[in-house]
Amino acid sequence: MPVRIGTAGWSIPAAQADALPGDGTHLERYARRMNCVEINSSFYRPHRMQTYARWADSTPDDFRFAVKMPKRITHEGRLAGIDELLAAFVGEAGGLGAKWAVALVQLPPSLALDEPVAGRFFEQLGAAFDGAIVCEPRHRSWFTPQADELLQRCEVSRVAADPAKWPQAGEPGGWTGPPRARRAAVAYHRWHGSPRVYWSTYDTDWLRERAQQLAHLPAHVDRWCIFDNTAAGAALPNALQLQTLTSP
Repeated sequence: MPVRIGTAGWSIPAAQADALPGDGTHLERYARRMNCVEINSSFYRPHRMQTYARWADSTPDDFRFAVKMPKRITHEGRLAGIDELLAAFVGEAGGLGAKWAVALVQLPPSLALDEPVAGRFFEQLGAAFDGAIVCEPRHRSWFTPQADELLQRCEVSRVAADPAKWPQAGEPGGWTGPPRARRAAVAYHRWHGSPRVYWSTYDTDWLRERAQQLAHLPAHVDRWCIFDNTAAGAALPNALQLQTLTSP
């Protein structure tokens, strides 16, 4: 399976305009070169189903979207009492149709593992959404065998993040399969920029090491790499370089 490489959002910095030429919207130009994108704006505000549908229609058949869960669910509701909010989110993002491949659940750093609450939430999400579910926890209680067992049971993959606040946070975890399981297992990497989060550019040696690691992941695991170092426009050139390094 191809490695899916993209950025958080699809804006095209002026310095990379020549790398994504042609007419159309930024998304149309982006999708002619990249094969996935992570929608982050959904974290801050809802979008109409028709908006999601328009985005889906702007991209090729093999293009895929990851959509970030609203903060009203993860940060304000803290995964509890969010039934109506979750139903609304899934209904809206459902406008992407089959191109909605991943639901991203990023948790606040203060949210410790509460197994009953997290288990019920992931069961709700899993019942409403057939695609892959990935979670980016940021409290150390989520990086334990107990937490990994919960994620496995709920078929939720754990994000591999950079920079990693905890030792295991830089490696994929949680749901890993087996092959041909009902829900896809995803090695979902979110690279925020290091040492300066959101700003730093990753150098060639770092990217080459990541490409080698991706090549050794199990064949049945979907491989996603999202660059979130967007503040100074580093995400897109880093994504394009990794795309070259992972090409056959």
